[in-house]
Amino acid sequence: MQGFPEPTYQMNQGENHDDGCGGPPGFEGHADCACRVLILGGGFGGISAAIELERALGGRRDVNITLVTRDNYFLFTPMLHEVAASDLEMNTIVNPLRKLLRQVKTFTGNIETINLERRCVAVTHGFDRHVHELPYDHLIIALGSSTNFFGLPGVQDIALTIKTLEDAVELRNRLITYLEEANSECAAGERQPLLTFVVVGAGFAGVETLGGINDFVREAIRFYPNLTPELVRTILISSEEFILPELGSKLGAYAQRKLAARGVEIITRARVTGVRDGIVKLSDGRTIPATTLIWAAGNAPNPLVAALPIPKSGGRILVDEFLEVKEFPGVWALGDCASIPDQKTGGFHPPTAQHAIREGRCAARNIAADILRGRKRPFRFSTLGRLAAIGRRSGVANVFGLNFSGFPAWWLWRTIYLFKLPRLEKKMRVALDWTLDLCFAKDFACVTARHPLSMAPSKGSAEKEASRAA
Repeated sequence: MQGFPEPTYQMNQGENHDDGCGGPPGFEGHADCACRVLILGGGFGGISAAIELERALGGRRDVNITLVTRDNYFLFTPMLHEVAASDLEMNTIVNPLRKLLRQVKTFTGNIETINLERRCVAVTHGFDRHVHELPYDHLIIALGSSTNFFGLPGVQDIALTIKTLEDAVELRNRLITYLEEANSECAAGERQPLLTFVVVGAGFAGVETLGGINDFVREAIRFYPNLTPELVRTILISSEEFILPELGSKLGAYAQRKLAARGVEIITRARVTGVRDGIVKLSDGRTIPATTLIWAAGNAPNPLVAALPIPKSGGRILVDEFLEVKEFPGVWALGDCASIPDQKTGGFHPPTAQHAIREGRCAARNIAADILRGRKRPFRFSTLGRLAAIGRRSGVANVFGLNFSGFPAWWLWRTIYLFKLPRLEKKMRVALDWTLDLCFAKDFACVTARHPLSMAPSKGSAEKEASRAA
């Protein structure tokens, strides 16, 4: 896609978003002769690259670094399910970019197109959605991936995902709203579907989300006089033989037993084939009446990445060992949207947060080396471990090849992710919320409801997914 919407405004990387669309007076001449580094995406990879570039090049007046992202904050996604389950308040897992980055400029807007020939990116922002063209000398593409609904009928229209802060808040509100509705006298004949929650996908996101909402709903039931625990159905659907296949059969079987003991129904070797009139249809012929469907079953290439005339592998940008696209010097890719060769295995590095963080640092150091005429270094990293919290202070983990389960794994999960959470202020807020959670019941007040809470198709679902991916 080579064209840009009209009208457009030419903007240099010396412009800070605070200075408006025109940039600070008298700054254009300086910025035009500076090396312009543009980072697309504010996830783990993009933020890691921005922080490392700030450390390596932030003091240089001949280098301008700009981070372009849809939100003005960094979201710590591993804790999203805890927001959905009322274990954490939503402000505890977000960090404002202007507190994280002191010398890197930030531009909040929606990325529309990437023109590799003109070395320019079109971004819209403002209430009138006007367009800026951002030129670059070095471009880091860290746009992540979008949700893959596999074209299944009815699924994209009604399914919730668990990728953004809005997703977590919407899920939490839906759980509470359906508890309130099911408790009413007029819903006596419809309580079972209202209290049936289906999660599709038994990877880390799906299992952690299910474990959290199962605990939340079953703890809240005692406050609703017309409801009993027997009415609640939480269902996990997996196409694999066991859940959490990334951790192996032993830990997967352990997690399966623990969840089943807490009332979770686990359906393996089955796929969702469609949803219609509040009925979830499975490939084995079974049907499930449910008002809530949470989709954590797969990723698709980001639409912006898919449109690029660039070599790809499995829909992801193919890069060399330095994270640079060979055919386009100065273009770098990392995270979920990049296929990065693994010299040890002969395959590609997995798209995990721990890899994205280190890929961001590697790309930033190689860009600094290119600017300073230094030596680029290849990306080398092996997975340190994998962890999953499955609810009720229990978890499963494999760290440095050692398996942990139960309370020790849950404690490892919280300790490691608390350590990884940026900024001391947020660490303290999360630790305080966790401490209070040990002493008091979960809060189940429905604060906002931005979308219709029904199994009817929601308007603009395709547009919402496209915006989330960008």
